[in-house]
Amino acid sequence: MGKRILQRRRGKAGIQFRAPKKGKIAPVRYPLADGSLGTATVTAIMDERGRSAPMAQVEYGDRRFTYLPAVVGLTVGRELSIGPGATPDSGNVLPLSGIPEGTRICNVELRPGDGGRLVRASGASAVLFSKANGRAILKLPSGKSILVDDRCRATVGEVAGGGRKEKPFLTAGARHHAMRASGRVYPRMRGVAMAVVYHPFGGGRHQHPGKSTSTSRNAPPGRKVGLIAPRKTGRKRLPRASIGVAN
Repeated sequence: MGKRILQRRRGKAGIQFRAPKKGKIAPVRYPLADGSLGTATVTAIMDERGRSAPMAQVEYGDRRFTYLPAVVGLTVGRELSIGPGATPDSGNVLPLSGIPEGTRICNVELRPGDGGRLVRASGASAVLFSKANGRAILKLPSGKSILVDDRCRATVGEVAGGGRKEKPFLTAGARHHAMRASGRVYPRMRGVAMAVVYHPFGGGRHQHPGKSTSTSRNAPPGRKVGLIAPRKTGRKRLPRASIGVAN
């Protein structure tokens, strides 16, 4: 009898699959929105375990601290403006309604007041495409466009740390520690490379799944691998009009 497959063990959410809490500094989020314009000072640029981008420690006048993703060009001692009415300069935080169209932004709120959810990875930035009727259209780094409330806050600029992936992992140990810091499993073995008792795609005279890779959503845990309930399968066929075939 084989052991439980990796997908099934990860679904149980054991401690070995969770990102460690050691080395964490604080959550990265905007302060509570009170509708007023305030200033803050960058007191430190810090690195947190498992986070790809550097984080800026920001201090307010009453000795309150918050942590934000550091943008390109941000330095210690820099004065930032946070709130409605702030100028759309690099590093300032203000609602989307006060940012000109075509500006690159990061750390965007998905809903007003949630503290920032989108575009937080190193080197990432979104583009404020347009605004109308209390809504704003954003073009994300993936190329997808989304519609959000223009009261959502965002940071002007691009997240620092771009080019991080240009430096390769020279040893397997370096990649192991990097993956473990973010709660990822390393190394990952392909199902077709396993024995038949360890994975539904394993075994055989050569590496091949041996069965359809499309799996029902109601499949049992030991079989639920591959493409789970795909919307479409097979080769994508072009319409007849696009290939010059007359009706």
